[in-house]
Amino acid sequence: MGLKKTDVLLKIRDLKIQGYSDETWVDIIKGVDLTLHRGEVMGLIGESGAGKSTIGAAAMGYARDGTRIVEGSSIEFDGIELTTSSEAEKRALRGSRIAYVAQSAAASFNPAHKLIDQHTEAPVQYRIKKRLEAQEDAIELYERLRLPNPGEIGFRYPHQVSGGQLQRAMTAMAMSCRPDLIIFDEPTTALDVTTQIEVLAAIRDIVDQFNTAAIYITHDLAVVAQMADTIKVLLRGEEVEEAPTDQMLENPQEDYTKSLWAVRSFTSEQKHRPTDGTPPLISVKNVDASYSNGPKILDDVSFDIYQGMTVAVVGESGSGKSTTARVITGLLPPSKGEVLFKGEPFPASYKDRSKDQLRQCQMIYQMADTALNPKVQISEIIGRPAQFYSGLKGTALKTRVDELLDLIELEPSKYYNRYPPELSGGQKQRIGIARALAAEPSFIVCDEVTSALDQLVAEGILRLLDRLQNELNLAYMFITHDLATVRSIADEVVVMQNGQVVEQGPKDDMFTPPHHPYTDLLLSSVPEMDPNWLTTLLEERGVDNIGDAASAKIDPDDDKVEGTQV
Repeated sequence: MGLKKTDVLLKIRDLKIQGYSDETWVDIIKGVDLTLHRGEVMGLIGESGAGKSTIGAAAMGYARDGTRIVEGSSIEFDGIELTTSSEAEKRALRGSRIAYVAQSAAASFNPAHKLIDQHTEAPVQYRIKKRLEAQEDAIELYERLRLPNPGEIGFRYPHQVSGGQLQRAMTAMAMSCRPDLIIFDEPTTALDVTTQIEVLAAIRDIVDQFNTAAIYITHDLAVVAQMADTIKVLLRGEEVEEAPTDQMLENPQEDYTKSLWAVRSFTSEQKHRPTDGTPPLISVKNVDASYSNGPKILDDVSFDIYQGMTVAVVGESGSGKSTTARVITGLLPPSKGEVLFKGEPFPASYKDRSKDQLRQCQMIYQMADTALNPKVQISEIIGRPAQFYSGLKGTALKTRVDELLDLIELEPSKYYNRYPPELSGGQKQRIGIARALAAEPSFIVCDEVTSALDQLVAEGILRLLDRLQNELNLAYMFITHDLATVRSIADEVVVMQNGQVVEQGPKDDMFTPPHHPYTDLLLSSVPEMDPNWLTTLLEERGVDNIGDAASAKIDPDDDKVEGTQV
């Protein structure tokens, strides 16, 4: 993107923010400056805890619970000093002239209201559009963001669409008032690589078309390279360096920035299937499945997972990855086919499985923020499954919780009595791993467990999972849209499209041409550290604008599957 030096829209000077911890205020943002012009996109990058999201919230004049903006800080939006504005004045700006796209769409939407009702609320409330106009605009934005059935999808509830669709709906909602400034906080974290391309292109198109300024917060350096005119690198609340995107990518000045630019180094040793006739730990055999007698979501799905091995299941949003996991865990009985455990049939419904069968299959979820009860102590979160499955109580239970905290490399004395909001994203994900391990399973579904984490933290989680697998002889089904993660940890790969397995095999074979056309599409859709990559890719696929993006896909009719995914 070309830098557009028009008038200054946002000017932040000497921003200092403190957080309350251990009965005292501590500095978390330490004097950061930021200047943003109309039509300019600034990328904020840095590892977990760098202060990216805190600064993004501060750009709206907002301090999150447990934090405060220190006196002397200046946040000036279009000539309005937000640090001295009243709450009513700031509320009048938020949602209308300043919009926010959160990382977790699932936690941001009200589950009791339809998408279209939540979308139209702001433009109607601010008297920008009448209800019918706002509804028609919503449908147009849904189409721009390539949501399936744009005229109908808004009339669903949040739980009736996939995670990727919900993220796109939230992006459309932020754009409903055509704001001057949008804060994008990891907006493509939940999206597969092909959908991500379409959303990135749509965001870029709308930012250009309406001369909107944006702060783009991300831990994905290749993504920020496509979106940002300028990149600011942060570390523990301080600015490391700032430069135009081209210059930052070609010649970062600071060692910390260079460390972020480094390619993920961890790769597990590839394991192979046993040759002694040992049956797979998990076998999915010719499974069909659907939701509430709706269209078929899974169509004749079959694959095996052996003890001590990792099978990565990849594909676009709505391809059937999570639905397959629901079938394996008994949450969704198949309409045809079966799941075997060590060669023996697993009861189709979890309600019919014994306690030992339930224990064998556990899950680690994508969003630790929504998977962990914020009002329950870590000791209880980890202790409950240990108590339920093993009957542990008292001293024995505490000893087991301590062992599990040690196992995930968190010091028991520091974390036993803490609550999830007191932990970083990586620490919360480790707690999710410990909770799964507390049942002493043989098989764990890892559902996008690193997608919400920055590169350095994600690598730590992958190393931890690999160590635990080797120590405990665990089998993993690793649902992911991140092909770098597949390269790091998978032994075998299953590629899904439209509810079918289109290709599967050992990892080394899957990354070696020739590929199935759909696999080739996924591999070619992984962003590269080149600011021109997205533009070049769209040109190669014959896409002049986001409205044509669907035609660049192998099978644009996949919406019939994606639209029914839960």
